[in-house]
Amino acid sequence: MKINGNAIRIGNVIEHKDRLWVAVKTQAVKPGKGGAFNQVELKDIRSGTKLNERFRADEQVERVRLEQRPAQFLYAEDELLTFMDNETYEQTQIAKDLIGENVVFLQDGMEVQIESHEGEPLSVQLPETVVLEIVEADAVVKGQTASSSYKPAVLENGVKILVPPHIESGTRVVVRTEDSTYVERAKD
Repeated sequence: MKINGNAIRIGNVIEHKDRLWVAVKTQAVKPGKGGAFNQVELKDIRSGTKLNERFRADEQVERVRLEQRPAQFLYAEDELLTFMDNETYEQTQIAKDLIGENVVFLQDGMEVQIESHEGEPLSVQLPETVVLEIVEADAVVKGQTASSSYKPAVLENGVKILVPPHIESGTRVVVRTEDSTYVERAKD
């Protein structure tokens, strides 16, 4: 399936230069001069070598069609993550590197989608959002609420994000896993 270069997301598997690559980091760049492009850090699925490529929005890339099946995250051990297939109860071990930086968002019992090619697990799709607790947040500066500024905070998994001034330590928030951004206060 052909997709545009700006549609590549973290976890996507693409065929590029006759090899299979997984996107581990993407950044949309809109320079002041010239057309927008997607700066993508790719990792070879089999050898583990990395490659940084720029894909223009009108550039076509072959996204590899993968078999998707639901699974549940069980536990992490060293550099391996263990998942259980929800239909067959079969356990699968996958290297942490396949998930990339988003591995910090994995939670016990989390439902994910494992993508495989010819029976070999290649990537893991995390839920779009997760609910996490704020463990540390800066104090609000008086008068700062008049502007729409955000303040730094630390999530329970150690990830630093920016949150609105009314969010305090102990508050549970919804975070987008793709780019580690605050979405809203959790409704639980």
